[in-house]
Amino acid sequence: MSVNKVILIGNVGKDPDVRYLDNGVAVATFSLATTDRAYTLQNGTQVPERTEWHNIVLWRGLAQTAEKYVHKGDKLYIEGKIRSRFYDDQNGIKRTIVEIFADNMEMLTPRSASQPQATGYAPQAQAALQQQVQASQQQQAATGGSVTDDLPF
Repeated sequence: MSVNKVILIGNVGKDPDVRYLDNGVAVATFSLATTDRAYTLQNGTQVPERTEWHNIVLWRGLAQTAEKYVHKGDKLYIEGKIRSRFYDDQNGIKRTIVEIFADNMEMLTPRSASQPQATGYAPQAQAALQQQVQASQQQQAATGGSVTDDLPF
C-alpha cells in the first residue's frame, strides 16, 4: 500500500489562471505560499523564515470555484496529491515541475476581509449564494439525504 497525500495551508500568490479544455473541462492553476516561521535554537542559532511556493492545479468544479472566489492573498486549505512532470526546455535541458493536484479546497479568508471592489464580491451575491445553499439543504433533507456541509461546492 502507498499513500500520496498533501495538506497545505497557505496564501495564494496570484489570481488563478483558468483555462477551459475543448471538452469544456475547467483547469485552474496558481501558486500557493507556505511559510515556516523563523526561530532561535537553544544554543542561540537563529533559523530564518522559509517560504515554499507550490504549484496548485484544480480541475472541473474546484477550478470554477477558484475562478469565481479565489484571489491573490487569500488563505486556502488545500488537500491533494503530488504529481511530477518532466520536459526538455528550449536549450534541451531536462526540467521537472512538481504540482499539487487538489482534491479538496477550503477558503480560510473571511469574505469580510476581502475588498468588495477587488473581488467582485457583493452583499447581494452572498445573500443569493446563502439562499442557494439553504435550498439545497432543504432539498437534500426532503429526499432523505444527509447534509454534512453548508458550502455550495
